[in-house]
Amino acid sequence: RLEMQTKSWAPRGLRAPDAAAYVGIGRSKFFELVEEGRLPKPVKIDGCVVWDRFALDAAFDAFNDTQIKSNPWDELCR
Repeated sequence: RLEMQTKSWAPRGLRAPDAAAYVGIGRSKFFELVEEGRLPKPVKIDGCVVWDRFALDAAFDAFNDTQIKSNPWDELCR
């Protein structure tokens, strides 16, 4: 199995460890967010379970939409 870091191209389908690393979180947190429906469920391709990188991107973008729009520390710096 090739590690994601050794590839010169980004694969569309990611296995669980690579999908978690792609999002930037640990595996247990990744599975927790999948179970909660905050990250997409995987797809099965001939018995191989993978996460769609584009679906992960969309879910990650949705996290940004729900975050605080301004940083409270910005007020202190003015």
